[in-house]
Amino acid sequence: MTEEGKYVCVGLGEILWDMLPAGKQLGGAPANFAYHAQALGAQGAVVSCIGEDELGREIVTRLDELGLDRSYLAADKSHPTGTVTVELDEHGKPDYTIHENVAWDFIPWEPRLAELAARTDAVCFGSLCQRSEVSHRAVRDFLEATRTECIRLFDINLRQSYFNKGIVQTMLESSNVLKLNDEELPVVAALLDLAGSEDELFSRLTEAYALQMIALTRGAHGSRLYARGHSCEHGGFPAQIADTVGAGDSFAAAIALGLLYGRTLDEINAFANRLASFVCSQNGATPRLPDGLAAEFGER
Repeated sequence: MTEEGKYVCVGLGEILWDMLPAGKQLGGAPANFAYHAQALGAQGAVVSCIGEDELGREIVTRLDELGLDRSYLAADKSHPTGTVTVELDEHGKPDYTIHENVAWDFIPWEPRLAELAARTDAVCFGSLCQRSEVSHRAVRDFLEATRTECIRLFDINLRQSYFNKGIVQTMLESSNVLKLNDEELPVVAALLDLAGSEDELFSRLTEAYALQMIALTRGAHGSRLYARGHSCEHGGFPAQIADTVGAGDSFAAAIALGLLYGRTLDEINAFANRLASFVCSQNGATPRLPDGLAAEFGER
């Protein structure tokens, strides 16, 4: 926690610009997570790397506008700031073209990251950043430096071909919360040579990797949370879709803060769906939350 009593929530991994049809928006799941965690009352920090270029300077400006701690953002002289070309289908669902050999592929491990890790209350990371050995080592070292009680949320985010069995296993072994969607669950099961019903898969994953919780999102159909044999379903909230970019990241932030605040599974599930539905109704991943929405889930 900070001196002000706020939980420290870290987005660890890629930061980039989503090049959307309506214009570029700050992106990268970890950065989106940090933003939404801060909007829910935590102190959000981003651990990543940008290029020493105009797009990198614009990221610094944007993080300052959002009030996020960007003091752990490294700069790389040799690689450009990351970008992703995003195309939306008629339902607002994004299709990503993720450009390679960019700055967030080269997140350096620095001693000051160990200090941050030691006081982090929740950290969110995914599989995409693991495509580079340099960033993979930085993520692994950060997770190893966290306290036992830290929430280590693996928001798996399978993208293109940037994942394999080794990456998924290694990250699961470093996690205590797993978030994935209904399209990713069968892929993960096949990678890990698991079979069975949804309940059986959840049970086996929980036992094999000592997970406190599994969160399964189902797009417009809501979500399911599973923790220590207990499960709850939520059907989601209707929304006029602008785009769905960042909705899952806001859901992850609600999970992390819900666990830190000691909420029940049902409370976490309902609020995470409410937040994600609002994000879907807005352009981009980091819209300003309406007055009262964050307070609805604040610490009691």
